[in-house]
Amino acid sequence: MTTEIWQLSESELLAESAAVSRQIQLLEARRIALVAEIDTRVSREKLGFPGPAGWLTSTTLLSPSKATKIVALARGMAAFPDIADAVNTGVMSIDHAALILTFAETPPENLPQKGRDMARAALIKAATGPDARTGRIRAAITRLEDSFGTKKPPAENTDRNELFASTTLNGRLVLKGDFDAITGEKLLTALSPLTEPHPAVDGSQASKAGDDRSPARRRADAFGHILDQYLASSDRPIEGGERPHVNLHIRLQDLADLRDSADDITDDETSRAATESDTVDPVDINTGNPVDTDSATELGHENGGEGGAADRGAYRDLFGDGTSVGWLPWMGPLSRNTSRQLACDCVLTAIVMDENGNPLNLARTARTVTAKQRKALTARDHGCAFPGCGKPAAWTEGHHIWHWGDGGPTDMNNLVLLCGFHHRLIHHSDWEVFIGTDNHPWFIPPATVDPYRQPRQSHARAGPHIA
Repeated sequence: MTTEIWQLSESELLAESAAVSRQIQLLEARRIALVAEIDTRVSREKLGFPGPAGWLTSTTLLSPSKATKIVALARGMAAFPDIADAVNTGVMSIDHAALILTFAETPPENLPQKGRDMARAALIKAATGPDARTGRIRAAITRLEDSFGTKKPPAENTDRNELFASTTLNGRLVLKGDFDAITGEKLLTALSPLTEPHPAVDGSQASKAGDDRSPARRRADAFGHILDQYLASSDRPIEGGERPHVNLHIRLQDLADLRDSADDITDDETSRAATESDTVDPVDINTGNPVDTDSATELGHENGGEGGAADRGAYRDLFGDGTSVGWLPWMGPLSRNTSRQLACDCVLTAIVMDENGNPLNLARTARTVTAKQRKALTARDHGCAFPGCGKPAAWTEGHHIWHWGDGGPTDMNNLVLLCGFHHRLIHHSDWEVFIGTDNHPWFIPPATVDPYRQPRQSHARAGPHIA
């Protein structure tokens, strides 16, 4: 009878984990050997696919890329029994086998056959056992290619660089890249200082645990910071007669009608109808008879949303401008909350449109902070003003306390520097900010953070002060 994991001692946990890992390694090797035999013996008709990769994907939980990799290993190791033996005996990992196999299949042009065999044996020995390190194996392969090859090593071949960018059906952007070592080093170097975890600053218990963002999320946030700094730079190239920048297309009515609630997706006419329903009973559009509101709601659910006047009103402008007030030229529609946030973004131009989609007076982009105001804000706030943050001023945005879309001016007493994260936090939470009698920003936490909602000084002003 198998012992429950929780019943194992510490020593047993370590021993069994190591044993299971070795079993997995041997099973992976056997799967590769089986696939190699399937590839040579089983017909396409029997597989039902052009090759083993398609059959593996359809009959197991393997992804297409993983199945393709297994088939490539199976075919490659058939030509190099020494690599296969190391894998089959469990002394070399599948990943290291794939690395050595790539070298063996495409060796440096000027390396003689005897040298190829010796190099392969040395690489296999370096990849044997738990002390094997990928960096050392790659370094050896790079030296061989540098000494005996006429082509650039794969890691340095810029001709193989690719970056795919595709928008998804739900309006997001998916990136997939393959870069040479130099470009990769540049990217990782640029991301590194921006991906360090930062402790929480909302006063909750989470501050003890620190930054709860995943590494992938931190890298994504850092990439966004890099883009912000690039678009704010005066050195970027000219495109279409001007330097590239983000444009937000938004109707004047939508900009003026933005409300604090992100859940309000009804237009003015629907809102008026909802208000009037407080005193006037709704009428069935088919019979003309008064309808109880509860019944109308139930009817709409029972008929898939097609049976009641209330449902018709709610969905009347679903495919018009009633549900998305902003539009980005590359990425398409935006929600009300995000449009509100972007409408006061200091590195973005809001192109205000009329009801017919024609741009109105572009001078409305005067909401952006001037160079002199930016310097004054930096002198006052130093960086992100949110309590406990203090990110450098170069990484911040000018936030309008009284939203520009609601008529707020671009004046010093209506502006505060916030980093991207805290800019979004102010827009999408119950945190509030105001300019105090000392002409500095103050922040009011939500009741979930401080039941008494005591105002907090900005980051640059926090701490003891001499009276």
